[in-house]
Amino acid sequence: MKNIRVTVPGGETLEAAPGTRAGDIGTPRSGGQRIVAAAVDGAAVDLTRPVTEDCAVDWIPLDSPEGIDILRHSTAHLMAQAVQSLFPGTQVTIGPTTREGFYYDFKRDKPFTPDEIEKVEERMRELAQQNLSIAREELPKDEAIELFRGMGEDYKVEILSGIPEDTVSVYRQGEWVDLCRGPHLPGTGFIQAFKLTSVAGAYWRGDENNEMLQRIYGTAFPSRKQLKEHLALLEEARKRDHRKLGKELDLFSFHPAAPASPFFHPKGALVYNTLVEYMRSLYRRYGYEEVITPQIFDAGLWLRSGHYDHYKDNMYFTRIDEREFGVKPMNCPSHTFIYAAKKRSYRDLPIRLADFGRLHRYEKSGVTAGLTRVRSFSQDDAHIFCTPSQIEQEIACLLDMLREVYHRFNFEDLEVFLSTRPDQYLGALETWERAEAALAASLEKRNVAYEISEGDGAFYGPKIDFVVKDAMKRGWQLGTVQLDFSMPERFDLGYVSPTGAEERPVMIHRAILGSIERFMALLIEHTGGAFPLWLAPVQSRIVTVTDQQQPYAADVRDRLLAGGWRAELDDRNEKLGFKIREAQVAKIPYALVIGDKEVQNETLSARKRGGENLPAMSVEAFLDRLREDVRQETEPVQ
Repeated sequence: MKNIRVTVPGGETLEAAPGTRAGDIGTPRSGGQRIVAAAVDGAAVDLTRPVTEDCAVDWIPLDSPEGIDILRHSTAHLMAQAVQSLFPGTQVTIGPTTREGFYYDFKRDKPFTPDEIEKVEERMRELAQQNLSIAREELPKDEAIELFRGMGEDYKVEILSGIPEDTVSVYRQGEWVDLCRGPHLPGTGFIQAFKLTSVAGAYWRGDENNEMLQRIYGTAFPSRKQLKEHLALLEEARKRDHRKLGKELDLFSFHPAAPASPFFHPKGALVYNTLVEYMRSLYRRYGYEEVITPQIFDAGLWLRSGHYDHYKDNMYFTRIDEREFGVKPMNCPSHTFIYAAKKRSYRDLPIRLADFGRLHRYEKSGVTAGLTRVRSFSQDDAHIFCTPSQIEQEIACLLDMLREVYHRFNFEDLEVFLSTRPDQYLGALETWERAEAALAASLEKRNVAYEISEGDGAFYGPKIDFVVKDAMKRGWQLGTVQLDFSMPERFDLGYVSPTGAEERPVMIHRAILGSIERFMALLIEHTGGAFPLWLAPVQSRIVTVTDQQQPYAADVRDRLLAGGWRAELDDRNEKLGFKIREAQVAKIPYALVIGDKEVQNETLSARKRGGENLPAMSVEAFLDRLREDVRQETEPVQ
């Protein structure tokens, strides 16, 4: 049999017998790296996978992104093996990796207790130390169904019944076996640094009409040092949880009367409205006009826009006067009506319409979480109607605007993704290809590095998504720019070209903060609730030493309020240290101490949120300091 030719890292071409295992080609363990898998023509496979034809082979080290994903996938299997060895009769369902780790869903008659989770961890360590070989095996689907049915794994049988292929793969480690596509580590001995982090309920296949399962979350890293650093970040994340801080700082709350719909308290509403006003200030500079549109539309609108067919399950509907109406989940269709309200010329374009209207989307109760996933929200939403030749300049303008906004909030670590055509889409294939090419060209001409996110575009057009990293190195998808050739056609939008012909505009959907609710959650956790001075709901709290200073302290407060600053007075009959500590716990940027000396000299003693005591100063000098602080915080990016 003729040998196959395999190109290995460095460009060298080797010959090997057909069926040679990927890990036996070349020298994969060179350079001191722990190699855990191979990439054959770019596809990750087990080191034991036979290579049968000419190809290129690369190696996947344990500490690479691909290697860490494989490590976590294998650790999920190790956890499932440990659970079933300790608690016979427990069924396993699915166990994917996540951005931060992995989870596995289990069917068990009673909940896992904290003590049982500790036992699972200990059993995982024992199995890892045994360095069980992890072996792939391919079976006819019918044979696999019988295998798992005999094991009492009803969920695996259901999964198998939905797989179209005639052959499936399973992985064995010791006596334990699971259905999986792989790839996996060569053995459990590679799994050294892991931690089970939490337990939660989860519906089978994410459907609340299905049975509730138990989900165990965990994480794994190539080294114990990396795991320790990650666990420290998790602990910090618990302290910064926006749901916890939202209650402590009196920002927002929820009530069963309006599930997953936040109630913003006065301080939270002030932050919310300040964010909106900041975006409005940018709109004035960047040429946007704000509009207000209805909340409820005849269902015919959603049929015409395509939302009824592609988004109906996430919408709220009602019947009025024997007509079906839908509560709007997004603003885009209504903006087409404003555009079409009069005849448009190429001289009018681009038209940039912004809308802070409330939106409502039905989210399943199992996925709602604080402000990050709600049913009622508002976006810094806008739609740009332009000519095809204006796309590039509009995208360039949007990139400048995004950069300025994220700089204001100290989000400097940014990832950009170009999301392409999904499986279900509107419009012609040629239109999609033209739209994707236009977005890619815009990014490349601005020297913006990006990754392709295959199939993640909106149903009406491709998009650019912007992911920022917060103080805990977590990624949050915020801004989005979506190019839409379909909706202008569906709503028969046009403009008169320079030649007098009727042309079709392009519609650009864009948001920068995204959902204001979700952005607030991110900002609370990013800052730990310590908002910058310009955004803080209370910028200074005046605290008195005794009742004797109350008149002067009230005058100081009134002077601050008259200057447009947000100040409050704490003149309770409490100890000074107690009142200062309360101001710090409330994350107020400045505590202003007023005692007899300050009254006599008409000064104040300022203490910064971090604990720094400033020299005594006049009220006017403190006002100057506030103005300088805000100037530094809000200075535009150069």
